[in-house]
Amino acid sequence: MINQVLKSPLLLAFFVPGLLLAQQTTKTKDTLGLPLEIKGELKEANGTPIPYATIQYGEKKGVISNDEGRFRFLLDQLPQETDSMKITCMGFESKTLPLAGFRDSSIVLSSKTIDLKGVYVFDNPLTVEEIIENVQENIPSNYKNDSHKTRFFLRLSNFSTVDKMDITFKKSSIKELNKQLLDSVLNLIPRSTAYYTETLGDVYRHKRGLKMDVVRAAELYDKSNNGSLEAMGERLEAIFKENVKPDSYLKIKSGIFGTKMQLDSILDESEEAAEVEEEIKEEVKEPKSTFFHKRMRGLWEDIEQDHFYQEDSKLNVFEKSHKYNFTLDGYADIAGEGTYVISFEPKRSADFKGRLFVNIEDYAVMRIEYENVQLLRNFRLLGITYKERIYRGVTSFRKSRSGSYRLAFLEKEVGNQFGIDRPLKVVEKNKNVRGRRKQNELLLHLDIANGSRDKFELVVYDEDQLSAENFESFTEKKNVEATYLKAYDPSFWEGYSTMEPNTALRQFTVEESK
Repeated sequence: MINQVLKSPLLLAFFVPGLLLAQQTTKTKDTLGLPLEIKGELKEANGTPIPYATIQYGEKKGVISNDEGRFRFLLDQLPQETDSMKITCMGFESKTLPLAGFRDSSIVLSSKTIDLKGVYVFDNPLTVEEIIENVQENIPSNYKNDSHKTRFFLRLSNFSTVDKMDITFKKSSIKELNKQLLDSVLNLIPRSTAYYTETLGDVYRHKRGLKMDVVRAAELYDKSNNGSLEAMGERLEAIFKENVKPDSYLKIKSGIFGTKMQLDSILDESEEAAEVEEEIKEEVKEPKSTFFHKRMRGLWEDIEQDHFYQEDSKLNVFEKSHKYNFTLDGYADIAGEGTYVISFEPKRSADFKGRLFVNIEDYAVMRIEYENVQLLRNFRLLGITYKERIYRGVTSFRKSRSGSYRLAFLEKEVGNQFGIDRPLKVVEKNKNVRGRRKQNELLLHLDIANGSRDKFELVVYDEDQLSAENFESFTEKKNVEATYLKAYDPSFWEGYSTMEPNTALRQFTVEESK
């Protein structure tokens, strides 16, 4: 809801004052003339789904099961009797199954206990403190940001809820702006919304910068929610247009904070209004047609910046290692590499607990599991609150051809809450009126709380080398837009092997208005 409010200057014043992903395949058909599709569902013996397992069906081809254990991929040729797929997942025995004749099946994986006694023998075993020190020393060499091109598939699910919406009507000198109108306007605000984005693209990363090519993208959401908010804004603006003098401006004040706001349809070219107009224009310079590309680039850069080895990352397990207790639990195998399994938890005021899987040979963190144990931010000042409530996830890295480690898979969930509990005053003032200049006044008290939760599911290809010439010669196509879908349509991704949607996404449908 807050994002929609920000699109209207007047609404802003009221509410916020002062995969391994398989490459594109050529669709093939089996002897029955049907698409050659392989799909299945991974479960434990008790029926519990197994999420985010790797299903490899070629040297560099594979997919990741979704959060319900489902997977799907397309073959670019008929399978031979010797062709197979290998299923691996942390904590489970790997399983290899023939591809020939396989179409849709429920697959059970057996649990695999990590040997806490140790399966590796060392001449001079390291303490957990020494292992952590080695991880820190080797971060620059293990996570070099050298040049490469990689393909990714990103699914972003956003859920927003209005947890509280109490607006008390105090006073209005404009007849039309009364309690009845306020109640009817508030009824237009959706109490919960869901927004899904799926994007397939290529990232060009070079020391000179980052470029992105969005190959294909889809958006699923209910457009009527946007229409409701737009209708609310239009209704309020129409009332102000009829009652506010042409050479007036609005003074917005909440508590000790105040600001001027200029509406194009209401105010003329007065000196003060022109200043406000310029401020507003600065915020909307970016053309609408480039918004999606800019948003995807921003998301990718945010993901890169949040990695545990980056300076000032929220996940500060190594940057502030003195605030954590580390315990060596045992050993595990990841993609044929032996790893230390290390759990961590706060010993002081640190924010996270979780597990690390550290390569025994080069001390690279190949996988990190984490969740916050306390609010990351809990801001409260003069009736405005902001809480970062959820920050949890799993990130996996794999070794590239260049020897450095790159992002392979990420699943992350972030949850926040914004609230405001304070008075709001809207005053019409006119520069050409003598005396106090005040013309009209609206006084409300706002008590609003809005919650949001973002879930990221990102699967990344093994990369290709990228020369400086190729980086410079590639031109970003910034005028890209996602295809709007009213319901999830699996045919949209026909010809691609992507992460399967979960039940909520598969069942998402926009109800047609009667």
